[in-house]
Amino acid sequence: MKLQDKVALITGGAAGIGKVTAQKFVDEGAKVIICDVEEETLSETRNALSASGGSIEAKVTDVTNKTQVDQLIDQIVNDYGKLDVVVNNAGVTADATLTKMAEEQFDKVINVNLKGVFLVGQKAAKIMKKQEQGVILNASSVVGLYGNFGQTNYAATKWGVIGMTKTWAKELGKNNVRVNAVAPGFIETEMVSEMPEKVVNMMQEKSPLNRLGSPEEVANIYCFLASDDSSFVTGSVYGVDGGVVL
Repeated sequence: MKLQDKVALITGGAAGIGKVTAQKFVDEGAKVIICDVEEETLSETRNALSASGGSIEAKVTDVTNKTQVDQLIDQIVNDYGKLDVVVNNAGVTADATLTKMAEEQFDKVINVNLKGVFLVGQKAAKIMKKQEQGVILNASSVVGLYGNFGQTNYAATKWGVIGMTKTWAKELGKNNVRVNAVAPGFIETEMVSEMPEKVVNMMQEKSPLNRLGSPEEVANIYCFLASDDSSFVTGSVYGVDGGVVL
């Protein structure tokens, strides 16, 4: 198994890509800790993944709260003796066009998608530098690379995540810590399933493959980047978008 005995933290792990990535990591032998602010959904996910017999823990954590983040990661290291992999997956949207976007909408998305990644990455980096090994994986998006109507805040954060990824890769490489980003395109998550059929069809048509991606296809890339198969990969941005940007 690719991640045998690796200790992995996945933020925003209660649903969507985070949940499926947690399942993939468990299946590949990792000891997984998922965190989220949605306590009920988090508990349901933990129970579902535990049924497969793997090692899975769930911790209610707000990634925008430094104290909570520090306590979570300190507890992981105390319990397991190390932290091998972090997947900075937690994220939110609050869409509106530029002239209609409220300051509160902008701040909310910046806080979770950018500050949250910074706080988790910073704390994880301190641990991984001492260990002289580790992997940090950050969730970006094709929106961060090419923009999207009505998503000034979201696009800014996902572009910012790429900047942090490349900076951290340069800073932490000497400590044998690899940092990469994954930039999904249109993925068939719970959120997409609630969209109007017309919108979903439009999203599909943007891809040369003429379909949406699956969360499993994103999870597979996270697994590759977390494993020793990608031991010479750092500072990269992996698009999982079905060619939507061609």
